Amino acid sequence: MHKILTITLSPALDKSTHVSRVLPEKKLRCEEPRYEPGGGGINVSRAVRKLGGQSIAWLLSGGPAGERLCQLLEEEGVEFWNLQTKNWTRENLMVMEESTGDQFRFGMPGPAVEEHEWKQVLEKLEALQELPEYVVASGSLPQGVPDDFYYQMAVIAHKRGFKLMVDTSGDALIKAAGEGIYLIKPNLGELAKLAGKEHISAFEQEELAMKVLEEGKCKVLVVSLGPRGAMLASKETGIQYVVPPTVKQQSAVGAGDSMVAGMVMSLLKGCPLGEVVRYGVAAGTAATMTPGSELCRKEDTDKIYDWLLAHQQT
Repeated sequence: MHKILTITLSPALDKSTHVSRVLPEKKLRCEEPRYEPGGGGINVSRAVRKLGGQSIAWLLSGGPAGERLCQLLEEEGVEFWNLQTKNWTRENLMVMEESTGDQFRFGMPGPAVEEHEWKQVLEKLEALQELPEYVVASGSLPQGVPDDFYYQMAVIAHKRGFKLMVDTSGDALIKAAGEGIYLIKPNLGELAKLAGKEHISAFEQEELAMKVLEEGKCKVLVVSLGPRGAMLASKETGIQYVVPPTVKQQSAVGAGDSMVAGMVMSLLKGCPLGEVVRYGVAAGTAATMTPGSELCRKEDTDKIYDWLLAHQQT
């Protein structure tokens, strides 16, 4: 068993293409599409691979799209375990308009997952003889999976002793937060919901982050601030900010997953939390420099990380 395990219940076969201009009621001549495996945890495993690490990705997939997704993972050298589902894996489409540089992202709804399918993931996790050090549960929950799925995973984490990182949103995040969660990565809107508020201002984000920690909803909180980087909050470090350099952004797709990959790799090396978030922000920023749905590149990530070390102190 690898020391990093990612779990994706709602994977997707991502298709991207270019077109000169998007117009209504016209036949649009697209370039040959590019296919990539997608979904939160899958992208984390792919980014870990690109950064020179190893992991194993668990996923649920079915139908021709699921078969193609698994084939693509094999081609990238990502180790995985696939539970074949009755219903077919979804396909997403991203179209780049060359005349403007605008992206049009069409996310399809995921198929329903049957109870015996998602329960197998928890049963397999609980029965593991050799445990990973970090489990990354990332992405939305598909139809048929209860909102407390990640909470059920946290119960197993608490009992078995591995560190669980959760990157999701909505009710799945709210119900997951608690004992057994090591790290969560919300944005500001999700932080507000975790703290029981509708909205949040920059003046209170630090106070609310510490409130979430005091309530035991996680041990480490990394709040994504978009182009402004991230805010780290923990009882060990207090509040720290990591602000990335300005780069030429091509696409924000996969930036969050690349950030999580950078963080979990640094955690595995035993780095201090400040360095963990620096490398995560570097990986997330590097992902914005790549076109389409491509993830971070190691050379870009390392270059940005070195810049952060030179320009920021904690």
